[in-house]
Amino acid sequence: MFLDATYGHVRDDALGQVVSRAVVVATGVTAVGGREVLDVDIGDSEDETFWTGFLRSLKTRGLAGVRLVISDAHAGLTAAITKLFPGASWKRCRVHHARNLLATVPSASTEMVAALFRTVFAQLTPAEVDHRWDEVADQLEERFPKAAASMRAAKADVLAFTPFPFDHWRKV
Repeated sequence: MFLDATYGHVRDDALGQVVSRAVVVATGVTAVGGREVLDVDIGDSEDETFWTGFLRSLKTRGLAGVRLVISDAHAGLTAAITKLFPGASWKRCRVHHARNLLATVPSASTEMVAALFRTVFAQLTPAEVDHRWDEVADQLEERFPKAAASMRAAKADVLAFTPFPFDHWRKV
């Protein structure tokens, strides 16, 4: 299951004005690789209380069998996931991590670092993915130590997809 939020302007009739709110979406990946929107909601913020209620409503409506939850590393969201899906693995979204990673390097180097980062996900086995991650972090160490540190810190979270079947990797 993918969980994400974006902020948008919505009309709040109680306040009589347009305000910024978190628009959240849960998308499921079926056993055969299809994607389905499970729910969309609007909340004041992405705090743990909101995410807990949102995820609890999915479970109440019958969501079961979640093995992997993919999201950004927002503290409120990850806490809610841990609380409500204790048997599921959590994976940090690679796109969100890539944004965080690229924020640590000068803009003139972002394309090069992004290209290096993408090579991790072109590997065919968990061992190759793991090894390539370390190689990329090592390549970045001298010129971009913050980027290398970011990769090392996020490795387990971003690579949590590797125990799943290779056929599922493209979807997650």
